Amino acid sequence: MKRVVFIYIFSFIGLFLSCKGKEGREVEKVGDVKMICIVPVGKIDEKILSFLCPKLKEVYNMEVEIKEGLDLPNYAYNPERKQYLSTAILNKIKGTKLVQCEKILGIVDVDLYVPSLNFVFGGADLSGKACVISVTRLRQEYYDLPKNEKLFEQRILKEAVHELGHTFGLSHCPDIKCVMHFSNRLSDTDIKSHTFCPSCRSALGGLGIDK
Repeated sequence: MKRVVFIYIFSFIGLFLSCKGKEGREVEKVGDVKMICIVPVGKIDEKILSFLCPKLKEVYNMEVEIKEGLDLPNYAYNPERKQYLSTAILNKIKGTKLVQCEKILGIVDVDLYVPSLNFVFGGADLSGKACVISVTRLRQEYYDLPKNEKLFEQRILKEAVHELGHTFGLSHCPDIKCVMHFSNRLSDTDIKSHTFCPSCRSALGGLGIDK
C-alpha cells in the first residue's frame, strides 16, 4: 500500500534557510544544479532541519536546500480523528513552484493518516517529485517514554530517505535492514538502516549515493 508522507513548514523571518554542512559551512550553489528541497509545513524545530540537510546530501550525493515553509492546510485536518490527511498535505507540497528542485521533501509535526490506516509516518508521489514525513510519532515522548534525541534523529533520517526513495521510483524492499523496507510500526524503522541494500542502490542507477 502506498504510504503518504507530510511536509512540515518552517518559517524563518520570511527567508529560506541555507543548508550547512558538518563544519557549519554553507553549501555552494552552482548554476542550475539539481537539488533536494526541504519544505517545512507548519512549525518545525530548526534542529531537525539543520540535522537532515547534510545527512540527505551525504546519502543522495545531491545538493540540499531548506526552502521557505508552508502553512498547514486547514482542510487536511479531520476533527473526528484529530489527525491530518496526508494526501491533502502532499498535494499542497506538489503545488509549490520550486522549479529548481528535482525532489521536494515536506516535513510536518502533526499526526498523519490515510483513510485505510490508523496513521502513517509519511507518504510520497511514486516516481514523482514530492514526498512528506511526519516527525510526531517518531519521538519517544509520544509513547510516554524518556526522550532520546539521537534515536529521534535517526528515525527522521530513515523516514526521509525512505520517502525520497519512492520519488526516485523505488518500491518497498523485503530486506528488513534496507531503508526501503516498509515500516508498519516504529520497531521496523529502528531495525533498518538509513542506507540502501545493494539491490535498491543498483536500481537508483547513477545517483552516486553512499560514497
